[in-house]
Amino acid sequence: MIRIRIVLYSSSLVLNLLIITFLVSNADESDNIAIYWGQNDNEGTLTETCATENYSYVIIAFLNKFGNGTTPEINLANHCDPSSDDCTKLSTDIKNCQRKGIKVLLSIGGADGDYGLASTDDAKNVSDYLWNKFLGGNSFSRPFGDAILDGIDFDIEKSKGKQQYWVELAIFLKSHNTSTQNLYLSAAPQCPFPDGQLGATLDTVVFDYVWIQFYNNPGCDYSQRVINDLLDSWKQWTESLTTGKLFLGLPASPAAAGSGYVPADLLCEIVLPVIRMSRNYGGVMLWTTYNDKQSGYSNYIKSSLCTQQKARECGGNDCRHKGYFLGRRSSSETLYMLYVRNEIYFVIYCICNKIFMILVYQKTSGGYGL
Repeated sequence: MIRIRIVLYSSSLVLNLLIITFLVSNADESDNIAIYWGQNDNEGTLTETCATENYSYVIIAFLNKFGNGTTPEINLANHCDPSSDDCTKLSTDIKNCQRKGIKVLLSIGGADGDYGLASTDDAKNVSDYLWNKFLGGNSFSRPFGDAILDGIDFDIEKSKGKQQYWVELAIFLKSHNTSTQNLYLSAAPQCPFPDGQLGATLDTVVFDYVWIQFYNNPGCDYSQRVINDLLDSWKQWTESLTTGKLFLGLPASPAAAGSGYVPADLLCEIVLPVIRMSRNYGGVMLWTTYNDKQSGYSNYIKSSLCTQQKARECGGNDCRHKGYFLGRRSSSETLYMLYVRNEIYFVIYCICNKIFMILVYQKTSGGYGL
């Protein structure tokens, strides 16, 4: 009888630990950071960027000329001169980043450039070019030498062509996935939902990462000391996209964008504790390396001051955080929803535990006795 009780206690303990592990893993996500590199001469090298160990993803920007019969071109400020094969020197930097476990992607598009897709054949040709020149394919000349990038980022902001061909380009690229190598796709839509350029593509194709640009978009980015628009937009995105990881895209300093900069203390104390609760939360995307280098924004996100912040209850004037307001929905209401969610988890835990004990009682009383 003592042996039976020990077994019952151990089984109950295992069940408790499994449920608690589920609750903790569901509520606590690490803050992976993605960063754009390549648009400022003073941001340092790729190797220096990755040496900070703040970033999980580095996005090289941009291939901003392609499609419609044009010759593809890379624009990386003055980091290198693509016309003279000078960019092949980046091969060592890319490999240095990858050795640290950092994924390196190439961003196509951007706010300035000459790009677009005119047909299915055009999408296939661009896909072949990207595969052979930057990914796992073969070409006599490769802009980044023998380095093999981890994937392609879609930052489509001013394309010439139809949305449907971005869908086809993404599908063509994803077709190169193998059992031993995964080609990652990411997208950087604007925060107004749905995105005007990539809406159909995001609905059709599975993107591994979606870093939503919550800047230069008054109406859904943070502005005028109110974060309600940002949280509402984030909720719409996370509920609409059911696959892939979603990242909160922010400027790394006030100078990085015309609007949308979120002060680091507000980000860590109010915004991140809320959005971390999203099932498909992936982390934070920052624009750009240069601005982050100047502000130390990623350092703050990675610090214990930020990573240990949890959603908290508040009421009345306590919900006001250094003059920031949540607008139509107060922080009390937002955080109360998280509190209710945790209470629901606790109730589920209690019910599961009770059912288990009832089953155990029936088994022991019917077969062995107590």
